Amino acid sequence: MIIRVEDKIQALKEQTNTYVQEIKKLVEELVIPNKVNLISYFTSSFNISYDSEQESLCLGSYHIRNIGTTPVTNPYLCIQLPKDSPFYFSGRYVHENFTPNLKTQGQSNWERFNDKSSKEEYWLRPVGKSTIEPNETISFTNFQIIWSHNLSYSGTIMGFTYCDQLTEGVVVLNPINLNGISQAQTQEEDNG
Repeated sequence: MIIRVEDKIQALKEQTNTYVQEIKKLVEELVIPNKVNLISYFTSSFNISYDSEQESLCLGSYHIRNIGTTPVTNPYLCIQLPKDSPFYFSGRYVHENFTPNLKTQGQSNWERFNDKSSKEEYWLRPVGKSTIEPNETISFTNFQIIWSHNLSYSGTIMGFTYCDQLTEGVVVLNPINLNGISQAQTQEEDNG
C-alpha cells in the first residue's frame, strides 16, 4: 500500500512538471500585441467657504497616463463644466492663434484650441508634446475652479482624453462632483 501511494505521488509530480513545461512553452510563444491603453484622472484640493461674501476654490490637475504597451500620438483633453453652472474655470494655457514664440515662453505647456468664449468646454493639447510613451504621464497642472456660495450649486466637472488611436475618447476615472446649499436657503428653511 505504501508503494502505491508513493507511485501515485510520483505520477502526480511528473504530470505537474509536464503541465508546467507546456505552460512555459505557451507563454514563451505568446506574442503580446501592441496595446493602446490610457487612463486619465484628476487630483484636486479644495478651499470651500460657507460665507456668501467669499469664493470657494478647487485647485486641480488633470493627468494622462499611458498604461499600454505602445506610444500614443497627438493626445488632447476636454474639461467640461456643467451647463449654466456657477463655476468659473481658469488655468495656464495659450490660445491657438498666439504666435509660436509666445507658446514656448513661460510656464504654459498647453494650448486651448476651441472657441475661447466657451465657458463650458476647454479643449487643450500639450504644446511640443505629440507622443506619450508607455508608462509615461503628462499633466495639465494647477487649474482653478471658483464659485460663490451665495447660491446653491451642484455639478460635475468631467474630463475626456483623446488621441489618434482613441478617437472616441476615454472618460476621466474620477470626475469632480461639487454641490452645496447656500446659507440663505438653509436660513429660510429654518425660519419656515
